[in-house]
Amino acid sequence: MLGNGEVVGKLETSWDALFDHGNEPFDISLPPVQGVQPSLTLKAAVLHPCDNHGSALVDSIVESEIARETDAGHERFATYVTSKMVSHLNDAVQHFQLVLDQCAVGHPDRAGALTNLARARLEGYIRNDLQDIDCITSLFREALALRPQGHPDHPLYLYHLTEALNWRHDYQHTAADICESAQLYYELLPLCPEDTHLRSVVAEENGVDYVIRECNKLPIDASDEGIHLRRVILELCPLSNERRLNALDKLTWALRSRFEQCGSIDDLDECIQCNRETVSLCSQEHSEHSICLNNLATSLQDRFKNQGKHHDLNEAISLFEEALRLYPVGDEFHNFILNNMGETLVTCFKQHGDLNDINRAISLHREALTLRPPGNLYRDYTLNNLANALKSRYDKLDASEDLNEAIDLFRDSLQLRPCGHPEHHAALFNLSMVLCSRFTQTQKNEDVEEAVRLCQESLEALPSLHPKKYFSYMWLQEAYLSRYRVQGKSADLSLAVENFRLASRHPTQGFPGRILIAWNWIDAAERHSDPSTLEAYTTFFDLLDRHLASRSSAISRREAATAFRGAQSLPVDAASRAIHCDDLQRAVELLEQGRGQQWSLASRLRTPLEDLQSTNPNLADNFSELSKCLSKTQGPAVSTDRAAADLAETQYRKLTEQWGAVVAEIRNLKGFSRFLLPPLYEDLQAAARHGPVIILVASQYSCSAIIVPTSGEPHHVPLASITLTDLQSLKDRFARAIRESSRMKPKESRTDLIVLLQTIWEEIMLPIVNILEHVLELKRQSRIWLCPTAAFTSIPLHAAHPFQTKADRSKEPCLEDLYICSYTPTLSALIRCRQLMKKRIPPSFVAIGQGQPRTGKSKELLAVDSEIELVRKLVPATVNRATISGDAATRAGALQALQDNNWVHLACHGKQDREQPYNSHFVMKDEPITLLDIMEKDIPHAEFAFLSACHTTVGDEETPDEVIHLAAGLQFSGFKSVIGTLWEVDDAVAKHVVKAFYENMFKDLEDGDVMDCTKAAWALNRATHSVKTKVPLEQRMVFIHVGV
Repeated sequence: MLGNGEVVGKLETSWDALFDHGNEPFDISLPPVQGVQPSLTLKAAVLHPCDNHGSALVDSIVESEIARETDAGHERFATYVTSKMVSHLNDAVQHFQLVLDQCAVGHPDRAGALTNLARARLEGYIRNDLQDIDCITSLFREALALRPQGHPDHPLYLYHLTEALNWRHDYQHTAADICESAQLYYELLPLCPEDTHLRSVVAEENGVDYVIRECNKLPIDASDEGIHLRRVILELCPLSNERRLNALDKLTWALRSRFEQCGSIDDLDECIQCNRETVSLCSQEHSEHSICLNNLATSLQDRFKNQGKHHDLNEAISLFEEALRLYPVGDEFHNFILNNMGETLVTCFKQHGDLNDINRAISLHREALTLRPPGNLYRDYTLNNLANALKSRYDKLDASEDLNEAIDLFRDSLQLRPCGHPEHHAALFNLSMVLCSRFTQTQKNEDVEEAVRLCQESLEALPSLHPKKYFSYMWLQEAYLSRYRVQGKSADLSLAVENFRLASRHPTQGFPGRILIAWNWIDAAERHSDPSTLEAYTTFFDLLDRHLASRSSAISRREAATAFRGAQSLPVDAASRAIHCDDLQRAVELLEQGRGQQWSLASRLRTPLEDLQSTNPNLADNFSELSKCLSKTQGPAVSTDRAAADLAETQYRKLTEQWGAVVAEIRNLKGFSRFLLPPLYEDLQAAARHGPVIILVASQYSCSAIIVPTSGEPHHVPLASITLTDLQSLKDRFARAIRESSRMKPKESRTDLIVLLQTIWEEIMLPIVNILEHVLELKRQSRIWLCPTAAFTSIPLHAAHPFQTKADRSKEPCLEDLYICSYTPTLSALIRCRQLMKKRIPPSFVAIGQGQPRTGKSKELLAVDSEIELVRKLVPATVNRATISGDAATRAGALQALQDNNWVHLACHGKQDREQPYNSHFVMKDEPITLLDIMEKDIPHAEFAFLSACHTTVGDEETPDEVIHLAAGLQFSGFKSVIGTLWEVDDAVAKHVVKAFYENMFKDLEDGDVMDCTKAAWALNRATHSVKTKVPLEQRMVFIHVGV
């Protein structure tokens, strides 16, 4: 490479000394420069003229001339540097230009020639002796292009270009130059090893520090390019760099600005990560510590509004409290914190309804307003926040003085936010909101007309995808709906529905807000019998499904679902509406979509892929691999390290996006357009392949049953004589009757229980049986499946009994005399079990018993050991069988046994946790086996489980997924056929049922026959009949069959 014009040392030697090295290259050491030892590699040779090599001679002469001109240029340039005489610079430039003219395109030394000329000119530009900086920069660019990535000189040439860009920025203040320089440094630094001369030059104050400093002076740019620059600058600032704090701050504001414009949760997550690092870099003694706390708290509050994660809201309040303590009263930033804290308390009030929160919020906003008199730059924000707080209190207490004051404050805020103000749109729809509320109260038309006009103006003020446009749609529908309720014009209802539709589908708003607007749409459509009602239900279920899918664990998904209090009734209400519209197939589809979402979300990652594998193996493998990655990232653990938890959530969401992209590809394949979409009726009917499925719908609007037959249309069975209130009463009466029966002697008559079972027969099951017998002509002892919803899930439908005698003194048959009853939590669960039945392996049976859990865990079960021994004896000797009991029946041992065996009998305490169903568990010697433990197991070869434990099929009352229970968990993990219990089991009498069950299960099983888990429902039916004289009624009813 040609030299770069730096004098690093002088050397004198003789020709003889040079030629002593012969034809071999040799190194010459020079004095150290800035701690670096430079060296020069030389090779000396004598050229002899020869007629046959004339062209070679010419080339050598040219090369010698290039070298002489280059040396002359460097000599003149060095003289210019010391003398500052422009004539020497001009001479140097002339020499270097001559060299460049002789180094045509393709010449190996052209890059060096370009650089020598550019560096000389740059020095002249720096000293104001030359002005052609654009030409200089172009020379450096051309040189860099000749030294691409991978070339040993590439780092040096990158540095040369940054120098030119930095100087042009310094003189001309061109943002593009400093931005490009930052990008080049981002590429350069990793190529400069520590302790090298180039690294020391790059790290100088005029190097990377200059670039960081100048970039941090640039205004915030929320474009993709602007945010990329901020990320680059942050990368250039190591943790020890004093400018990192400023770089973090600039990046967070850019991300926050883009989030406010576009609504991307990824931007807000990254913003929070940066906020957390900023707080960690600012100790309590740091002057900006409280500002950092405030910024983190504000971002967390925004994420709560977007995502609905309660830990974000709690952390935000805590951070604001700390920031308020640290900042002195009277400081302008103290006012910011007062405002932000007040806004967060309003959010908290909307969540929990605690008046202390809203009263304190109003107090904080009033204090802030006194500190921001007319003329203060931020007075409009405080006016707006105080008005919002007063409106929230009005919604709770209906105090008209709060509403009137809010209207006045919003009007004042609008005056301070005229057209062109960045918050003009918010001032418009906020005023519209309170005027609409006053119209509802006073019915003065001018209020609602102004409300409509203001919202329309706010819509016009915003681009189509702006996140805040959601609020304009929301308040515009409220204005139209309010006017419809007073004036009764159908056009207003249509306009309200259209704005419900637009708000719920607005893609840049977070799911919680869109879910709530869809819920309000359902309410309005139901109240006014609007044709859009079923669309509103479907929208709600779709949004909730997508919201839950963004959560990385089963517990966080349930927390997200329970945040929508009262929504557990929506699936049955949707079905009731579809039934009212004579669309039974849609009723079945909506029930399936709305219920069991927790299971369907989890089971997506365990979808059988045989058909896809044969159609597109690469796509199948990609889907399978991503599903495994998602499964591994899911977990129940609650992290106390919020930064780590945030990072994990972000990684999970990005994985989910990749997984979703693959799913979209699969749906483009022929025959896979419905892949993982909510199933249609024709798909769901597969659940009734071996017998009808009876779905029992308990809605506030009506109670009824839908019978899904093996083929043909579903049948509707109105249960006109029973209401949801009746079912709730029946459920409570059953709970009392069961408790009372458990205290009775075995031979005592269970009168209350008998009366209740008669009620079930007459009011619920008899109308269904009539259809089964006379319409479907179902033969006796055929299989039927019960799929109860809502209040029906707590009622023992299978035990329905007339307790009557016919004229010939024979007894009227009960439900279990007529049919073999099974339950299924959802139709999809039954279909999935049948799909997994295609692959079967030789049976292996394990009996697990734990009657003596660790002291203080539960009472001792004295009959467990004898039950386990009984089961062992009843299992055919030809089957691979094992028992685990006593000290060996630990959590780890039992879980391993579940994994290793496909037939399981479990005798122990079972506990249903109604507050957190995923913590429901089986009690072992050391630690319990929770529902989550079971769900994490994927045992596709598993077949049968007998849960001789309490409360194994009692579900969750807080979400639409009432079917979250232990038996359903085992079914999800792979067990196709499960015997579970509805309430507490008496282990002393349960063994009679167990004995009779296994005797029937393995009856007539000869050598070579395969154990069949599909016989379980029949075997349980026979067992409960055969032990009538030994086992009390409530202990016979307690066992139910779930699955195939």
